[in-house]
Amino acid sequence: MPITIDGNGTITGAATLATTVANPTFTTPNINSAQFATVSGTAPIYPCRAWVNFNGTGTVAIRASGNVTSITDNGTGDYTVNFTTALPDANYSGQVCIGTLNASDGVGGGYSAATLIAASFRVKTLNASQSTAKDFDAIYVAVFR
Repeated sequence: MPITIDGNGTITGAATLATTVANPTFTTPNINSAQFATVSGTAPIYPCRAWVNFNGTGTVAIRASGNVTSITDNGTGDYTVNFTTALPDANYSGQVCIGTLNASDGVGGGYSAATLIAASFRVKTLNASQSTAKDFDAIYVAVFR
């Protein structure tokens, strides 16, 4: 039943409105790029296009991800993040955070982003004090464009 307001301000179909507000149904839960163009305000929105949380030690394993299909282990401290859906080009920003889930491993490390292409993003992790390649068990990557 449609919700209507007549010339006297009488609302009909309010029970339907109350049910809809209390129990909304989202038919399109994902926001697409066309919807970002209609957001109000003056600052542009640049959403995260891909992200991954993975273990870079031993057998590399993804814990959770979005738009990342796999991680390639290229050797000690050298990984390729492979996108499920390629980006439009290589003009994006890859942000990387590294650390350890094991307190006895200590903290300290660095990374470099290399080889940005539309389909993947290469990451190299380093032991900061020795400037040598090092595997970390907590590697987090976010890609923005």
